Amino acid sequence: MFVTISIGSYLLVSGLYPYEIVIIPIIIIQVIDFFKFHKKAQDEVAQFVESVHYRDFSRYFDVKHAPLELQPLRQGFNDINTTMKVISKEKETQYQYLQKILELVDTGILSYEMETGEVVWMNESLKKLLQIPYLKTIHSLSKRDWNLYHEIMSLPLGQSIIATAHHDKSAFKVLLSATAFHTEGKKYKLVAFQNVNEALDETESKAWQRLLSVMTHEIMNSIAPISSLSSTLKNILEQSRDNVSPKNSSNFEDLELGINTIKTRSEGLLKFAETYRNLNKITTPNLSKVYIRDLFENMHTLMEPTLEQKNIEMDIILKDPDLMLEADTNLIEQVLINLIVNAIEAVKESADPHILLSAYVSPNHKTIIKIADNGAGMPEELLDKIFIPFFSTKKTGSGIGLSLCKQIMMLHKGNIQVQSNVGEGTAFMLQF
Repeated sequence: MFVTISIGSYLLVSGLYPYEIVIIPIIIIQVIDFFKFHKKAQDEVAQFVESVHYRDFSRYFDVKHAPLELQPLRQGFNDINTTMKVISKEKETQYQYLQKILELVDTGILSYEMETGEVVWMNESLKKLLQIPYLKTIHSLSKRDWNLYHEIMSLPLGQSIIATAHHDKSAFKVLLSATAFHTEGKKYKLVAFQNVNEALDETESKAWQRLLSVMTHEIMNSIAPISSLSSTLKNILEQSRDNVSPKNSSNFEDLELGINTIKTRSEGLLKFAETYRNLNKITTPNLSKVYIRDLFENMHTLMEPTLEQKNIEMDIILKDPDLMLEADTNLIEQVLINLIVNAIEAVKESADPHILLSAYVSPNHKTIIKIADNGAGMPEELLDKIFIPFFSTKKTGSGIGLSLCKQIMMLHKGNIQVQSNVGEGTAFMLQF
């Protein structure tokens, strides 16, 4: 085109106008062809930009049948597409790999934008842990569990705290850890939730066992000689009764009464210490497959006379007759007896005393045995204390029953939880 225009210019300057008739159409054709060439190149670039915009790196630009001038451009586009395809595939693979890992771990993970509170991602472990199928924003959690929401929002970055989570009127401890990251001009907070309820229970149980072991040992070592000595002194007094003059008989009786009191109290302390020793005797359960229906039948047979005598109705609900446990039958029956006896005590003032014994499988695939009553219930501040050894809400209680129940459940790799409302009743759940 440059040569043609140069020739046309020369002919125009030289005055050879007739020849311009031939040159001008050639120049017009070449200009149109030049425009079409650049338009074609622009269309190729537009197609490539579109494929990048929609991340369609599968598009192939035909190099072989392209004009010679466009072949390097198309080849470059193909090379870029191939490279981007490899990068995208690697990125997708890494994302899928990371996502699978986060779905497999037991730790719950939640990510949300700090400015708007919009939840970006939460894994299945967190959904199961909090019994929440979906969260649109982190602020939605405040309606379900205000205390946990407040702990999350106030959790300092890079630190960990132990908080209490609630669902279905029950509570459990979770370890919260948080970090933050920036991407695309937005700041996100990543929070990890780890259920430490069982670990804390196990640590607490071992601490109580060590304390009880030391206490019962020291009590028995200290009281046994006193009990023995008081028995000896009493025998000596019995032998000396005939030699006591009427004048000193009053003093003799006071002395005898005092020794009898020492003997009685020391024997009571020994019995008390021996009772608490039972907490440390159970170390390994004898596990076997057992039908829950058999456990319930034994409980009904055992408790029926007492229930009839006290005019208490006990309903048993078991929707799946084939529901089974891997448990030590004797130990679990001991737990059930203890809880039913407690329920009988709780409903004694009720106008229509009622106890419910049931079993089912929870949404998180745990087998639950539930003992519920319509008794007086307990205030919330007592619920964290009732499993502590020595603590009892009964005037004549020893505080051993629920402590022993908790230890037995922990030996079965399970736990025991309680729900209670004053004036409405109490429910204990054994989770296997």
